Amino acid sequence: MQTLDAPLTDYLKKHFGFNTFKGEQELVVKNLLEGNDSFVIMPTGGGKSLCYQLPALISEGTAIIVSPLIALMKNQVDAIRGLSSVHGIAHFYNSSLTKTEAKQVKEDVTNGITKLLYVAPESLTKDENVSFLKGIKISFFGIDEAHCISEWGHDFRPEYRRLRSIIEAIDRVPIIALTATATPKVQEDIQKNLGMVGAKVFKASFNRPNLYYEIRPKKDVKKEIIRFIKQHDGKSGIVYCLSRKKVEEIAELLQVNGINALPYHAGLDSGTRARNQDAFLMEDADVIVATIAFGMGIDKPDVRFVVHHDIPKSLESYYQETGRAGRDGGEGICLAFYSYKDIEKLEKFLHGKPVAELEIGLQLIFEMVSYSETAVCRRKQLLHYFGEEYKDSDCGDQGLCDNCAYPKEKFEGKEDVKVLLECILGLNEVFKAKYVANFVAGNASSDIKSFAHDAHKMFGKGEDKANEKDEKYWDATIRQCIIFGYIIKEIENYGILKVSEKGKEFIKNPISIELVKSHDYSDVDDGDVIIHQKGGAGAADQALFNVLKELRKSVGKEMGLPPYVIFQDPSLEDMATRYPITMEELTNISGVGQGKAEKFGDEFLEVIERYVEDNNIERPLDMVVKSVVDKSAIKVFVIQSIDRKIPIEDIARSKGKSVDEILAEIENIVLSGTRVNLDYYINQEIDEEDQEEVFEYFMEAESDDVEEALEEFENAFSEEEMRLLRIKFLSEVAN
Repeated sequence: MQTLDAPLTDYLKKHFGFNTFKGEQELVVKNLLEGNDSFVIMPTGGGKSLCYQLPALISEGTAIIVSPLIALMKNQVDAIRGLSSVHGIAHFYNSSLTKTEAKQVKEDVTNGITKLLYVAPESLTKDENVSFLKGIKISFFGIDEAHCISEWGHDFRPEYRRLRSIIEAIDRVPIIALTATATPKVQEDIQKNLGMVGAKVFKASFNRPNLYYEIRPKKDVKKEIIRFIKQHDGKSGIVYCLSRKKVEEIAELLQVNGINALPYHAGLDSGTRARNQDAFLMEDADVIVATIAFGMGIDKPDVRFVVHHDIPKSLESYYQETGRAGRDGGEGICLAFYSYKDIEKLEKFLHGKPVAELEIGLQLIFEMVSYSETAVCRRKQLLHYFGEEYKDSDCGDQGLCDNCAYPKEKFEGKEDVKVLLECILGLNEVFKAKYVANFVAGNASSDIKSFAHDAHKMFGKGEDKANEKDEKYWDATIRQCIIFGYIIKEIENYGILKVSEKGKEFIKNPISIELVKSHDYSDVDDGDVIIHQKGGAGAADQALFNVLKELRKSVGKEMGLPPYVIFQDPSLEDMATRYPITMEELTNISGVGQGKAEKFGDEFLEVIERYVEDNNIERPLDMVVKSVVDKSAIKVFVIQSIDRKIPIEDIARSKGKSVDEILAEIENIVLSGTRVNLDYYINQEIDEEDQEEVFEYFMEAESDDVEEALEEFENAFSEEEMRLLRIKFLSEVAN
């Protein structure tokens, strides 16, 4: 058991810059420090990593963190190193290291420098590594992405099932297992396999209140995706496709349509994959088009949308992939395109699999179909799948899913629910939803005939062709009754329907109940795209925020780190609201601890101080949130107008200013570090060859003086043209 000489929140502030823990983080950390096993089920963006990173940093010895992907390990190690001035505080140990690098890792671990050592499960199976780990002080084992243990999980990895015996062979120290997606079945499987049935379980809410969920019929899908992304121009997003071929096709399509997109799939060579992933993390590409090979553990907090070109193979996959949106609490739009043809493709992938694997796969696909076709609150159905009851009746007031934002027709369902529950009991509660739906609708499928249930006295009791009460109708009714609590699914015999006590009471005393009319995906008009706008908190001074974001990008490139490792967006927003100019004030910014402030803060403080002086901003001593000053307001307007490709003359006219004044404003914006793209305007006025000549001049010249440049080119350009070219040069080269 680890004894502390200060409150846990002091360590949290010191290492991570936060004043308070999120959710159950503090309880998890305490439980681990007390030497107990912990099982943490926490959604993406909920702060899982901190649950083992903080105890590792303050415990004696090295924490061994088992992680499934090299990209994920590198991401986590970069983040930890960004919090500390000690480079060796975190390492990963896997096949990507050279002999020299591997030797350095072992030295740092042996000398007690390394607090977190990330390893792949395959690395733990090697005798030499087991021998090495036996000789060091281990604080605890962390099993990240623990759902990989379960055959019921969406990313099963056989090597994970050997972890228990290996850990016990090394040292049975406390274990913390963590996952972002675990149904009750997967949870049970993980605990049994790791030998931690008695572990304390910490299950955070799976509700991500900032995410908006929408399913659209898969019609004119390419056009829809292009239109959607262009309506979110400049924002980071991921488009998931089922096949490598489709990834390449969609990435090329987006590029041709002026969208800064790159492909990512396992068929690309490792160098290209790494470059494309880094380009996305470093904000040199807006959109990644990917198979599910991309994304596990990619800790980019400002992904604003996740689009599924194809429906995933399970709700766990869907939840995990959509969970990569809005991890900073800001806007996160989750849009999926659904077609039953995609479901048939997924089912074909299962052909030839062992019977048990086939059964599991079909059941997971069925859950995905249920979610896609449902007309009830998507958030409610999604949370129910993970064993959580959504406290609100639905998310209608906030409109956080398409079904609640644009509700479907409701109707009285008392009689139909009673018929359904009686049929389940009549079948002795041993069949799954698809079978029951066909039975109630009177559809004599081959399965039903094999059991001779087409001769059952209740067969077809719910048949009503005049009102289109077919198997799809009864399937939708089953889904709604599960959410109402009248029907339950067994965990052990996954998918088998039982009537709950509440359901049995309903049969005795039926009450009025509203059912929702299900979607019709057969033929939908190609109308206007519904765009859901839900903003994050944002910065008070957007112009300063833009400047800081550009500085972060340049510092990241210089140090070879993704920008968010330097400071995350909420920290920059806080800086652009509170204007810190001293190191002490910087440590009061959200997410900025002492180590981070000392490591990265100087350049940011200098920029903020200069900005405050340039804009005559009066900073209250207590750094109270202040409104945007007029000078910043005009900058914001100009930047937004340029983003919308509005001609400079029109920008000037709308503000009652001259073109000269607007150019001066743009020059100030660029000189203060914000990059602008005036290509839409410059390319109409000046030939590309002439632009290149001026670029070469500015690259070699001792000064960027416009008058000197005009003399050099013997007045071949107007003053306005030269100023535009200087803006373009400074924006592209200096910022």
